[in-house]
Amino acid sequence: MAKQKVLIVDDGKVIRMQIREMLPHNTFDVLEAQDGIQGLNLIRQERPHLILLDCFMPRMNGWEVLEQLETDREVQATPLIVMSGRKAEIVNKIPNLEEYFEFIEKPFDQKALISAIRAAASKAKLRHQKLANRSSDRNLGGSIPHAAAEEIQQLKAVVQRLTQKNETMQGEIDLLKKQVSQLMMLVKQRMS
Repeated sequence: MAKQKVLIVDDGKVIRMQIREMLPHNTFDVLEAQDGIQGLNLIRQERPHLILLDCFMPRMNGWEVLEQLETDREVQATPLIVMSGRKAEIVNKIPNLEEYFEFIEKPFDQKALISAIRAAASKAKLRHQKLANRSSDRNLGGSIPHAAAEEIQQLKAVVQRLTQKNETMQGEIDLLKKQVSQLMMLVKQRMS
């Protein structure tokens, strides 16, 4: 029996290694991407059976990947787990996120990961059924309700604000690292 492909998209090498180790051995062929661009390319080339996607990454974040995949019906049926260390912040701003995807807060253990995989598979089936129903409604002359289109626009705006906040925080972290490095050099000079 062929192994199922799982794609881990996260800018943290340690996180990717930890997830790889937590996955049941001999069950998955594990693919890895360090940012959204690599992840998107692997999704399109490899068609993984499960995707674990970090929210905040350089070059292309997880939200931008999801936006790119919105129209790909084959991928929309793929179980997807969104990962972040800031669950409360994200869920407060996007309260219905977990209706569409499974969400797991970093750090997590193997039990939580396995549970998230099962839940993501269930949600993917429901999402696929809803898309099929929506497609048949369109064929009968229906369209996406205005409220749903408006909700998508609101989600995009929230994601954009979160991305900007993440970039600001990353800049502050980089500045703090630089200042700590300078302080360490000063301390070393004074001690010599």
